Amino acid sequence: MAQPGTPAPGPRGHPRARPLRAPPRPALAGTPAPRHPASMETLPLTRDLVLVGGGHAHALVLRRWGMDPLPGGRLTLIDPGATTAYTGMLPGLVAGHYRRPETEIDLVRLARFAGARLIRARAAGIDRQARRIAVEGRPPVAYDVASFDVGLTGAMPDLPGFADHGHPAKPLGPFADAWARFLPGGGPAAVLGGGVGGVELALAMRHALLARHGRAEVAVIDAGRALSGISPKAAAALRERLARAGIALHEGAAAIRVGPGAVTLAGGREVPSAFTAGAAGGRPWPLLGGLGLALEDGWLAVDDRLRTSDPRVFAAGDCAFLAYAPRPKAGVYAVRAAPVLAANLRDALRGREPRRRFRPQRSYLKLITLGAREAVADRGGRAVTAAPGALWRWKDRIDRQFMARLSDLAPMPRPRAPRVAAAGLAEALAGAPPCGACGAKVGGATLAAALAALPGTRREDVETPPGDDAAVLRVGGARQVLTTDHLRAFTLDPWLMARIAALHALGDVRAMGAAPQAALAQITLPRLAPRLEAETLREVMAGAASALVPAGCAIAGGHTTQGPEMQIGFTLAGLADRPVTLAGARPGDALVLTRPIGSGTILAGEMALAATGPEVAACLDLLSADQAAEAEALRDARAMTDVTGFGLLGHAAAMAAASGVTLRIDLEAVPLMDGALRLAEGGTRSSLFAANAEGMAGRVLRPEGARSDLLLDPQTAGGLLAAVDPAAVPALRAAIPHLAQIGGATAPDGFDVRVR
Repeated sequence: MAQPGTPAPGPRGHPRARPLRAPPRPALAGTPAPRHPASMETLPLTRDLVLVGGGHAHALVLRRWGMDPLPGGRLTLIDPGATTAYTGMLPGLVAGHYRRPETEIDLVRLARFAGARLIRARAAGIDRQARRIAVEGRPPVAYDVASFDVGLTGAMPDLPGFADHGHPAKPLGPFADAWARFLPGGGPAAVLGGGVGGVELALAMRHALLARHGRAEVAVIDAGRALSGISPKAAAALRERLARAGIALHEGAAAIRVGPGAVTLAGGREVPSAFTAGAAGGRPWPLLGGLGLALEDGWLAVDDRLRTSDPRVFAAGDCAFLAYAPRPKAGVYAVRAAPVLAANLRDALRGREPRRRFRPQRSYLKLITLGAREAVADRGGRAVTAAPGALWRWKDRIDRQFMARLSDLAPMPRPRAPRVAAAGLAEALAGAPPCGACGAKVGGATLAAALAALPGTRREDVETPPGDDAAVLRVGGARQVLTTDHLRAFTLDPWLMARIAALHALGDVRAMGAAPQAALAQITLPRLAPRLEAETLREVMAGAASALVPAGCAIAGGHTTQGPEMQIGFTLAGLADRPVTLAGARPGDALVLTRPIGSGTILAGEMALAATGPEVAACLDLLSADQAAEAEALRDARAMTDVTGFGLLGHAAAMAAASGVTLRIDLEAVPLMDGALRLAEGGTRSSLFAANAEGMAGRVLRPEGARSDLLLDPQTAGGLLAAVDPAAVPALRAAIPHLAQIGGATAPDGFDVRVR
């Protein structure tokens, strides 16, 4: 009988498993720790853990952190990609058995699930004295504890011609891109390296070429003896499959040059190849050699706690060398090391000696695919007897289960109202969680009502009415443009968030045809330990400077404060010879847009783990791109605004009302960000969408549907919307490559905007 206070026994006498629930995670920048129910205060962040590289071990660490974050710990992942490829599924991808998304680990979704900062850039070095990771193209990132899992490269720098005409099998993402470009045209192919990976890749390439073109010419080239690392029986099965597939196997043949159409072997013989894959082992990335840490043949040497020669720095995966128990490079060791790494990183953050030892197994099961949906198996030099089709299904199930662990991520649960609460709290919590950026704005109708209630305080030296992008002040003979904008953080990367916030504020000045002069920053930071606070503020100001300084805008000062989450804003001043306002559009004008819409939907989808990493990455890349050239090209626009929180329709309606025209928009001509329509069709909406729709009631005539709804999507750092002389459109297209003509202006007809 179960003792009081313990769960009743389940099947086989084991206690019934309690459901595993993730603790509350932040929806936005602020803190990964839950609020205390009594004080409603947030726990400060006190230590920085930085993961360099999105390898398999780090991906599993992110998942574990998301299920059980360490209070006070801030987690950061540095990786140049939005996704990372899963090694085990590469042959199936090349053969055509998998689609690309099925084989990729989505780092953006994992980082959101874990409440981690994702810095999409390449690490360039380390300053262990200052405890900072150097990052290409941006300021360094501070750490208290760091870990490296950057994999390896299959590049062959010593082989002439390979850099220009060869394709390393690792990293897998660029290789898959190159193969996708080659496959439609086809041609002879060769694989350098006759190990298991090389033979498996050659069989996959042959299968894909045969299915696509009805013929295939593939060769495997090895300087020694192929397939020497597996059992004779498994090697014989692979050799028999190569022969049956007509794949030429060149053993004891060193490649001395790779050309655009052939590989030259020692002795002068040429093997035809229009696509040459490099699978002859792997090399450490040059980054590792510059870290000042102990190395073994270029790899980071680690102890049984996965620590490098610096106890604050850990390593796992292919970039690590298990100095106490050397093993070959294989993904299975990265996966098995992940729980040990996660536990020891937590210990290090807590100021404790890491306790768990990594004991790698001596042998592991190799399931080797044969091009078609078949496989052979080898374990510890002994072949596994089973039908090839059954072995492939076994491997496929293992791979899919692994990927499911990293992709089946539950979004943060919505908070529930306490049993005893003020009336209306449950209804207020029932809606979608508030978005960041412009999705966090107050609705247009609410704002308009507040402005209408203001007492009459108009001045003759203020030329613009309330509601334009910025105020235009007459100062002597000059016209000063003044604006302010403030964003609730939607990314945990302080540098990127500050850059986007600065560009967003610059949009108001540029939409008035003004040149920026000076900026005042308003920054709210979450509660942080002193060092984290200083490092975060350093990143914020560097991000702001990256946008403001090239614009000729001096950062004159500002104000900082602490709050529950990060918020960044700027007050900007600029000069305009001839301000471009909302009032100026004429019937017959063309309506042009410089940037696609959909950022509010994509950012809302990212919060809900519904957007994909590539969709989010493309969106953030667009938002962080400067529009100085676009603004300069549009200086002669008759009316202009930047599309931000009230969506394309809201800002178009404001222009139409101020100009006394009706704007007509061609729905199909409006460019959309990748993924925005997919998410909108699935029901994803920004939390400001309903207010935007309500504000346009009676002013806009539009069709129903997801594409039309995106016209109400709040934008952050959105494009410039301008009414221009139709004759100017060709020149504008030449100056602004992504310019879209989305409609035009007509005489007023009772609606501000008509969408067709």
